[in-house]
Amino acid sequence: MRRLINIELFKLRHSRSAKIMTILYFSLFLSAALLSTIKFDFGPFNFRLADQGIYNFPYTWHFMSFFVAFLKIILAIVIVSMMSSEYTNRTLKQNLIDGLSKKEFILSKFYVSVLYALCSTILLFVVTLVLGLIFSDYDEFQIIFSDLEYIGGYFVKLLGFFSLCLFLGLLVKRSAFALGFLFLLWIVEGIIGASLHDTKFDFISDYTPLNAMWRLIPEPITRLDIINSAAKQLNAEIMQDYSVSIFTIITVLAWTFLCVFGAYRLLKKRDL
Repeated sequence: MRRLINIELFKLRHSRSAKIMTILYFSLFLSAALLSTIKFDFGPFNFRLADQGIYNFPYTWHFMSFFVAFLKIILAIVIVSMMSSEYTNRTLKQNLIDGLSKKEFILSKFYVSVLYALCSTILLFVVTLVLGLIFSDYDEFQIIFSDLEYIGGYFVKLLGFFSLCLFLGLLVKRSAFALGFLFLLWIVEGIIGASLHDTKFDFISDYTPLNAMWRLIPEPITRLDIINSAAKQLNAEIMQDYSVSIFTIITVLAWTFLCVFGAYRLLKKRDL
């Protein structure tokens, strides 16, 4: 495993675009988190997002996991570019000539995807913990480290998404086309969901790849006290399950396996 990871890290270190996108991702990650701590003054009014309770434990694990996940598209560009560059630079054929098997080649890409997802998850945990310790109204140990399933859900979500990008990058060989195919898949899943809405087959759309990844971490906005207070004043009650579903995790992991295995089968059959 270490040998395969080292091979991919060597390639990434010599890829200018991969370095730029990786730095951009982690910079935006930190900037988005720190921006919410800045106080904005509008005449007599001043506003700071951190004062709205978004960093209160344990809610902040849910809030940060949901919104930071939107940045994953930046790393997705790195993943698909990593695959397309193997064809444009002819490194894929050279790696196979040098003794790397097709299975090892796919595993090396998957291990890097795991590494990216793991680094992002660790950063999410550290940043959220620090901001929570600074701004949260609650500092009890039991409260601080409850609801950590959202961090696990975030890791699975990124891993599934990167594996899908890995498969698409190998399928179409061009990063721009792979991202376009990803967008097309999102549209197709939306059409399927709309077509099956309010039918007995409505549940099928919950298990399509992108939709399953989306459902892994439910939206956290309606959990805010200010939203619930407004709903009560309107005599409305928000009924939603905010837990991380084990069935959705299994679904995303199943898609992860299918994408990696599909990439291997595709490479095995392809004439290089």
